[in-house]
Amino acid sequence: MTEPNPMNQANDMNELLAQAARVQAELQKAQEEILAAKVEGTAGNGLVKVTMTGGAELLDVTIDPSVANADDVETLQDLIIGAFKDAHAKAGQLAQEKIGPLSQGMGQSQQGYDGPSFQDVFGGGQ
Repeated sequence: MTEPNPMNQANDMNELLAQAARVQAELQKAQEEILAAKVEGTAGNGLVKVTMTGGAELLDVTIDPSVANADDVETLQDLIIGAFKDAHAKAGQLAQEKIGPLSQGMGQSQQGYDGPSFQDVFGGGQ
């Protein structure tokens, strides 16, 4: 039986640390890209549009005047919520696309795993 070579173990550890540093830098870059990205959600066939950053910061709300009816405020409220949810889902999808591939080979079983969630990346109850 041969004993492990301490030099090989040191080289393996150095390579592992270098790989971890590369992945961490790539994750940071991906997070910055996500936060800077803009996504748009719509509802009512585009009658209401919500624009937000990939980090879920609301930037703009556009409402077609045809849905601004004082007698039917509930519909407008529902459309705004729907557009926000659509934009939020797109922000989450963007995070999955940017961060998910970086999780490959990081010790997580890939069967049934589609990468970190939006909350995993940015925390909070978005």
